[in-house]
Amino acid sequence: MIPYGDFTYFGLLLYAAVPTLILGVFGRAGWRWALLVTGAMFVLQYHGFLNIRPHFSVREIWIAMGFAAWQWATVLVFAIAGAREGWRFYAAIAVSLLPLATAKLFPVVSPGDQFGFLGISYITFRALDVVFCLRDKVIAAPGALDFLMFLFFFPTISAGPIDRYRRFASDWRRKRTRTEFFSDLDGAVHRIFRGFFYKFIIAALIKQYWLEPAASGESFSALLSYMYAYSLYLFFDFAGYSAFAIALSYLFGVHTPENFRQPFLARNIRDFWNRWHITLSFWFRDHVYMRFLLAAARGKWFGSINTAAILGYFLAFGLMGLWHGIEPHYIVYGLYQATLLSVFHIFSSWNKVHRYWRDGPFSNALAVFMTFHFVCFGLLIFSGRIIAPLSHHMSKVEKADCHQISGWVWDKYHPEAQVNVDLWDGEQYLMTFPANRFRQDLAEAGYGDGRHAFRIPTPPVFRNGHSHLMHLRISGAKRDLANTSRVIVCR
Repeated sequence: MIPYGDFTYFGLLLYAAVPTLILGVFGRAGWRWALLVTGAMFVLQYHGFLNIRPHFSVREIWIAMGFAAWQWATVLVFAIAGAREGWRFYAAIAVSLLPLATAKLFPVVSPGDQFGFLGISYITFRALDVVFCLRDKVIAAPGALDFLMFLFFFPTISAGPIDRYRRFASDWRRKRTRTEFFSDLDGAVHRIFRGFFYKFIIAALIKQYWLEPAASGESFSALLSYMYAYSLYLFFDFAGYSAFAIALSYLFGVHTPENFRQPFLARNIRDFWNRWHITLSFWFRDHVYMRFLLAAARGKWFGSINTAAILGYFLAFGLMGLWHGIEPHYIVYGLYQATLLSVFHIFSSWNKVHRYWRDGPFSNALAVFMTFHFVCFGLLIFSGRIIAPLSHHMSKVEKADCHQISGWVWDKYHPEAQVNVDLWDGEQYLMTFPANRFRQDLAEAGYGDGRHAFRIPTPPVFRNGHSHLMHLRISGAKRDLANTSRVIVCR
């Protein structure tokens, strides 16, 4: 079940939202109610099965609970140790990151296998925030209930925004008056309407009438069109999701911070990262970039503060790329952003002395235009369209004989999306068909909504008594899906 992904999920949310509205009117929608709803949504969210190995599945909830226990033990041991510097701090960071690293690397080491659960990347960053706060002595060791609620607060469980523990803790146990509840409700309603407008109208239209047609082309103009379409689609889809998450948070009294602020009106790349996925970029700014600069200044590692700043950009955005995934396009994307920020840092330092670039209507408009195109090219890299990613499609041909070809194909990056498949006979393209048939076993195994199977009659070209090498590709791709090649001989 993907949060905010379809109207079925919103129907389910009514069971949480309607009682909250009633309780809020009477001033009773407090932290205990938020805890109860979060617990119920946690069970519903992670009730499905995950294929750890081809013939070994476990429910996601056990993995999520194991992850929670692991992170809580890490925080507790670090807090009891009382260590703020040295190897204990770095050991706590490494231990906290271990489940996420396992989830990222496991499918690469053992293709077709899985580990982790939906939202593990974002929840890991929340756990790390607690470790950093303990190290900085700005919080006491949190109670287990506060810590777990912070990690798994259901409105933001799968994709942020990434809240901070100190801010969250001050909100979720606060008792609201009726006036405060209605103020939060007003903020929630505005964001709900914005979310529906962004995600289910603008993003849906861009996807259907622009992104998908552009994705099917192979010319330079099609690639350019895809770049703009993908950039706008990604913004409206993600900003819509964030609006839903923030709206629901407000309903429960938690003022989750905004995640987007007109990013395509940014006048430079630094301004862009102050507007785009704000909670993630500020997390890296505060916990990686600024800490690196401070350590470099204290240790006098470099002769120039500019050198430290540039290396800090590459450290922070290199890690951000790895956080998204270990696929090459994510790593290149992080290095690309670090390069842009470094060039801007050098230029802005030079411009402070020479005053070559001055603010004005024309220069500001030009700056927005240039920044927009640099950003769009970065998002094109991020999409994997121009840099071949490691395969993120899982597939299996279960039957390939003279009567039918059947199996399933699933895109783990777009778990609810239909995948179109090309059928090839050696080097000859034969046909394209959708993998959109529902199978209960796929749904129970955690493969999206289960509508990822296919079954087609074996084409007549295979029935000539000769040996044929049948293989499958994602429609429009240039390489085969793993483990889908079969030799067919029909007499």
